[in-house]
Amino acid sequence: MEAVFTTETKTGDIVTRFPNASQYLKKYKIDFCCGGNRPIGEALQEKKLNAVEFLDTLNDMYRKVVHTTDEDTDWTKAPYHELIDHIINKHHKFLSDLLPELSAFVTKVYRVHGKKHPELASVYKLFHNLKVELEEHMIHEEEDFFPQINAYSFDRQTEKLPEILNANFLLEKEHETAGLYLKELRECTADYKLPDDACMTYQVMYLKLQELEEDLFQHIHLENNILFPRLEAEMLAEE
Repeated sequence: MEAVFTTETKTGDIVTRFPNASQYLKKYKIDFCCGGNRPIGEALQEKKLNAVEFLDTLNDMYRKVVHTTDEDTDWTKAPYHELIDHIINKHHKFLSDLLPELSAFVTKVYRVHGKKHPELASVYKLFHNLKVELEEHMIHEEEDFFPQINAYSFDRQTEKLPEILNANFLLEKEHETAGLYLKELRECTADYKLPDDACMTYQVMYLKLQELEEDLFQHIHLENNILFPRLEAEMLAEE
């Protein structure tokens, strides 16, 4: 299969096309911000890294992300534990990996560009409020809500459903709050329109905020439109 990234690809272009690559480049201390116009081959040579191995890994990472979708499984029919495992292993893991990294980008861009671009103060506050909301939400789900569903799917004791459905309502409210933060982030950034003086870190921050939004929409869809309605339907069937 033809390589997506080669030694001639500029480091900045790699991260623009594949934001997840930022973590991989940072691991090897490869500059994609101020040095974003350098071909990756030059950076690898300077670091004395094997270009073939490095790019093979990078291209494999890219292909896995591109070809990983939620369309391969019918989650309306899959067992509850499989759907829950998918939400945790894909979407919760994605958030756990992305939120700390994105926090560092948002903080750095605000510190460097905040005086000239006052909207970055709103980005900083909104993102960190969203971050706290999502971290608390994941703990709530993994420590309480999901174990309840797994227990119900194992023993089918319908008396557990009212408590589970009450939790559904609270989780939907949390989803609504997260959605409002995403909406406000789009509004204050004019749909993530970059200013003319945006450095590569600024660009990556906006790309990752949009990546966060896209994944969160998929995440919430699986819960609001599939998981919760399935549980509600089972409750109605028992009445």
